[in-house]
Amino acid sequence: MSKIIASAAIRGAYKIIERAEKQWREAMDKHGANEPVGFPNTAYYLPIIYGILGIKVEKLGDMEQVLKRCRALLPPPVRESHPLPYLAPALDAGMATFFAEEIIEAIRYLEQPNFYLKGEDITENNIWLGAANDVILRKRGIEFVDGTAPGFAAILGAAPTPQIAAKIAQELQEKNLYVFMAADYNGQRFAEQLIQAGVQIGWPTRLVSFGPDVSATVFAMGFATRAAMSFGGIEPGDFRKILIYNKDRIFAFALPLGYVTDEWYANGAGAINWGFPVIADTPIPEVLPSGICTYEHVVSNIPHDRIVARAVEVRGLKVTVTEVPIPVAFGPAFEGERVRGDDIYLEAGGGRTQMVEWVTSKRMDEVEDGKIEVIGPELADVPAGSRLPVAIAIEVAGRSMQEDYEPILERQIHHLINYAQGVMHIGQRDIAWIRVSKQAVEKGFKLRHIGALLHAKLHQDFGRIFDKMQVRIYTETDKVKEIVEKAREVYRTRDARIEGMTDETTETYYSCTLCQSFAPSHVCVISPERTGLCGSYNWMDCKAAYEINPTGPNQPVPKGNTIDGRLGQWQGVNDFVFKASRQKIDHYNFYSIVNDPMTTCGCCEAIAAVLPLCNGVMTVNRDYTGDTPCGMKFTTLAGTIGGGLSTPGFVGHGKYNITQRKFIKGDGGLLRIVWMPKMLKEEIAERLKTRAAEMGAPNFLDMIADETIGVTEEEILPFLTEKGHPALGMEPILG
Repeated sequence: MSKIIASAAIRGAYKIIERAEKQWREAMDKHGANEPVGFPNTAYYLPIIYGILGIKVEKLGDMEQVLKRCRALLPPPVRESHPLPYLAPALDAGMATFFAEEIIEAIRYLEQPNFYLKGEDITENNIWLGAANDVILRKRGIEFVDGTAPGFAAILGAAPTPQIAAKIAQELQEKNLYVFMAADYNGQRFAEQLIQAGVQIGWPTRLVSFGPDVSATVFAMGFATRAAMSFGGIEPGDFRKILIYNKDRIFAFALPLGYVTDEWYANGAGAINWGFPVIADTPIPEVLPSGICTYEHVVSNIPHDRIVARAVEVRGLKVTVTEVPIPVAFGPAFEGERVRGDDIYLEAGGGRTQMVEWVTSKRMDEVEDGKIEVIGPELADVPAGSRLPVAIAIEVAGRSMQEDYEPILERQIHHLINYAQGVMHIGQRDIAWIRVSKQAVEKGFKLRHIGALLHAKLHQDFGRIFDKMQVRIYTETDKVKEIVEKAREVYRTRDARIEGMTDETTETYYSCTLCQSFAPSHVCVISPERTGLCGSYNWMDCKAAYEINPTGPNQPVPKGNTIDGRLGQWQGVNDFVFKASRQKIDHYNFYSIVNDPMTTCGCCEAIAAVLPLCNGVMTVNRDYTGDTPCGMKFTTLAGTIGGGLSTPGFVGHGKYNITQRKFIKGDGGLLRIVWMPKMLKEEIAERLKTRAAEMGAPNFLDMIADETIGVTEEEILPFLTEKGHPALGMEPILG
């Protein structure tokens, strides 16, 4: 390794560790050893320290042993003449740097609790997002498992101009990579440059502004470390497996833009431990032999118009990007983009006008593949700020196409339109809502490009189930109304079909083992009346997925003989689960939270838990971060039961599943629910009212407590008693 790099990295590590020690001593004098510390709403403590060393830093006093480990790892400064190789000492210095930076940032959270934001979005007054909480980790981290996001670029410093920064960011987004940003160069920061260039930043657009200082780089490495523990099932302290997992599975790299300081060198050396190479735009010394990284370790002096392509090459990332014939950038990174206020060129739906999306099957001779028509005004025909009614009618034909697949294709419209830069889409069916930005129109975007991108991507992703596809986009009021009425009739028929299906009359269920990469013993089996616990798959979705990919994670499961109809247990399901769980789980019950419930992985939308004092059940959704009556927040519950375990008294489930007929039917069903967060009550209110009325409790929604009533059993019990909650009159749930 270059002597210049090694000496600079070691010098930088000394500086950062000395800073951490100083801040720790000051914090100890001010707060004492028992003062709690950590990153908010995470079960991973300080994740790099926890993952690499296995040490749980919960209080200020716990940091002392970590700082001693930092000192022990620090090599002596490089002398003029040194006979030994420099790679290992520099890597040790880099690792110690990350330990020290986690301490620095944890103390910042203690001393300045409002310095970083708590959610996914920036605000007008603050752009620094800080450490990702566990909700964000689960939501975003799964993309690193399923390949939606192959990795990330950790950018330090700033580009020469905001325009160059925006171009680099867009190139990275188009390759589906996240961009993690920290540090400054000459008083400029990459995140601030993007804002100056009019680029939306935040987790939804994959442009994540972690923090203004170089120490915020540790949030990127902490995210990667947590991904290995959460999705790779690696135990804390097993540093070798964590580092190998990241080298093999998380395709990340560092992009220092600007003069590389000693502290930057130290962070770069740390990143190499994870197999993440460094690609710089300045003429620093290079480290070209492979070893720790897949290919080169440090590559420098790369022009800005080539730096993304060179970084992808050096990291060994294979990027598959389908050519979509539209004039704006396209990819998942733009899905979270928002179009607001003065940026709106066209708005349709959302209560402003009518909008509908409808996929229907036709005979082969009725469909001309690739035909796209706009019937009514196009974007060029209306002024900026206009509103139009819009109907997107997609007709497909194919020998393998079935009516059951229509809603599967229809559901893709939402995210595929959102993939277009400058176009925002919300909702589905006849409650869809779309906005097109002025910037997209300036680049040449038209309504017909919606048809073009849907044709390209649906063919790529679902070409096995249809052969031809044509798209008509209506913007005339009378025609839109006509399509709305036709579509609503189809929606009613579809809903009646799935609602009319029962577990008893269905002989084949479907598996989902997508999450086994991080919960090896978890096997989700999906029936008509029990959707997948992630909320993404119902029975028909799985059926379609199996048709599309017969060797994929959704396999048919013959349910076999009934062992227990009340609890929901079948011999064929047990046989499949035993095999698919690698002989770890030999049975579970679909309809019970008390008796051998279904296994749970960390991707569940919600988790239910028994509340013995209230003789009922609470459920909490992932987005709620507060306390719950079972004494655990969602993150703690997910960390406790989310590794593929069957845990009596707890079970993960989808939000839609709450209002399905078989929800914990073996323990009393829906009427056992005594508490759920207010946000969840509001989200499922209409379905819950309908289902409760069927069960003879039309006022049941008003009987369910939420956090405004209390977050302990003792606090909510008087409310339940006053309301006459039915659970209080049922047989003991743990009897």
